[in-house]
Amino acid sequence: MATRQELSDFLAATERRAYKQAMFAVHDEQAALDIVQDSMMKLTANYAARPAEELPLLFQRILQNTIRDFYRRQKIRTLWTTLFSAFTPKDQDKNQEEFDILETLQVKQDSNDPEAQIEKTQLIALIEESLQILPPRQREAFILRYWEEMSLAETAIIMKCSEGSVKTHCSRAAHSLATILKAKGVEL
Repeated sequence: MATRQELSDFLAATERRAYKQAMFAVHDEQAALDIVQDSMMKLTANYAARPAEELPLLFQRILQNTIRDFYRRQKIRTLWTTLFSAFTPKDQDKNQEEFDILETLQVKQDSNDPEAQIEKTQLIALIEESLQILPPRQREAFILRYWEEMSLAETAIIMKCSEGSVKTHCSRAAHSLATILKAKGVEL
């Protein structure tokens, strides 16, 4: 059984990566924050009594299911929004100031060399931009395997597919990313 401190530490360590995962999936900052918060609440409410070593796999499963639920709700909202769009005013103000939540999160500094930090930041931004181009299943497999460092079996369980499908999605994602990054002048 995970202690309260172990659960708290796990959630704190997972927060930023989970946000990025949700952001890649839904492309909406507020929705991504809501998805992560809902996932953390579900884990805490339903699985706090589980052993600490089970928490990462459980959380990833909950996170992916919450993302799928978001898409299901969006589909229904889109239908109703389309039906009732004639009733909304067309001159609403759309020029709101943009806010990047990632700028407010703390980042660990692992080097005192500002030039190396800038290069690393630019490379991460290029990779994140390239990840958004990938199809959703390839992006999901890539993030779970290489960013979240899940095993092949864990990733297959979370994605609800076979291990062979995970390998295929990861291979295609890695090939596509390498091609995209090479075109942008990054050699890996």
